[in-house]
Amino acid sequence: MPLDIFIPYWGDPGYMEATVRSVLAQDSDDWVLTIVDDAYPDPTVETFIAGLAHPRITYIRKEENEGITANYRSCVALATQEVMVILGCDDIMHPNYVSTILAGHRQFPDASIIQPGVQVIDENGQDVHTLADTVKQHLVKPRSHGRQLLSGESLATNLMHGVWLYWPSLAFRTEKIRQVDFRDGYPIIQDVALTMDMIYQGAQLLVDPTVCFSYRRHSESASSTKLVDGSRFAGERDYFAFAAGQAAELGWTKANRAAKLRLTSRAHALALLPKAALTRHAVALKALTRHAFGS
Repeated sequence: MPLDIFIPYWGDPGYMEATVRSVLAQDSDDWVLTIVDDAYPDPTVETFIAGLAHPRITYIRKEENEGITANYRSCVALATQEVMVILGCDDIMHPNYVSTILAGHRQFPDASIIQPGVQVIDENGQDVHTLADTVKQHLVKPRSHGRQLLSGESLATNLMHGVWLYWPSLAFRTEKIRQVDFRDGYPIIQDVALTMDMIYQGAQLLVDPTVCFSYRRHSESASSTKLVDGSRFAGERDYFAFAAGQAAELGWTKANRAAKLRLTSRAHALALLPKAALTRHAVALKALTRHAFGS
């Protein structure tokens, strides 16, 4: 049973080539790779993939750009295998990624989502340890020395305190991810919304501490820029309010309370306030203060 790997492509060709080569370097050949090019204007990647002529790699180019949400949906629709992953076009799979995911799936076949161990790298490929990642990985994320299954209100409550999942590293049972959809209206945190929808519907999350993935966090990415100017937090507030309502409908009072409190999200905004003050960014100061201390 091969792992169905999808790359919704739009971005730097150099990073993309490194991502594809990380798939080729797997210690297991039990994978197939499909690249869905969202009409990126540079033909470099198409030429690179054609040159590989690899029998397990499929390249699909859309006629026009449809945006990331539509491309995520395309990837889910194209999946043919039992387990799939939507890999970021600048992230890196370690050689043991495929074997780690498939071993976890064999041991826990009912798990809908698998979160392996992740390290965070910057745009230059160097390990980074941001305050947000450190808090989520060492203070919020449940600790375990081996694989563990998480589900239900306790998992929802935990994630509403701090989302420690890394979307591009997650593997999904294809039939389960198809039972939900990517929500429009949350462009920056649509991945969080989808995984939480799955959890609210009863999905089990398998956590495997084996480090097998490098998640690239760009200092100048759209999400990072929106964090500094405070605009991302408006979307986060809207989503947490929505998630609180979902929890209330299920009678999950602890998850409801955690979503309303959004503690680590508030703390993150608070940590960014000094930078906004130093740059005298009045709009950012107002947005961050509202998120950190408002309702």
